Amino acid sequence: MTNFKAALKKINTFILDVDGVLTDGTVLVLPDGEQVRQFNIKDGYALQLAVKLGYHIEIISGGTSESVRNRLNGLGIEHVNLACKDKMAVFNKCIEKSNLSPENILYVGDDIPDYEVMKAVGLACSPSDAAEEIKSISHYVSPKKGGKGCIRDILEQTMKIQGKWFDANQFDAETAKGIGHQFGW
Repeated sequence: MTNFKAALKKINTFILDVDGVLTDGTVLVLPDGEQVRQFNIKDGYALQLAVKLGYHIEIISGGTSESVRNRLNGLGIEHVNLACKDKMAVFNKCIEKSNLSPENILYVGDDIPDYEVMKAVGLACSPSDAAEEIKSISHYVSPKKGGKGCIRDILEQTMKIQGKWFDANQFDAETAKGIGHQFGW
């Protein structure tokens, strides 16, 4: 079994599923047919910080919602792969296109479509409410549920281990104001 904390030191890429990971898996269908998902603001903060700190982030989702793409692009995530029927094929294209090393990738998934990719990366993680099959292959199961801070938990641990998390000497009122404005605070 991999020592999770030690393995975090070599992570430079996060690949994430959306439904059940960045959201709680609930899809609200509006009368016009639009499907709406709810994201966690603390996950969003950690994601935008990871982008600013130079981590490579990819999204691989079977979902097709352009509002999801808009949310993630707004956090600075450029690589948003939606409508993925074969996540392993998309994963292989991602690593080839961006010259990524699987051993430096942390993947967060919650259900059976994530299984194959999770077996191919350096670290596989899941939220506490993931499918049992997924938790059984995870190097780390967050105590947080999908859409309820799971991503913040995992990214924060990674950045802390690498000495990139919060530095009070570099954090100022202008930074806080810019972050708050981005998130509507």
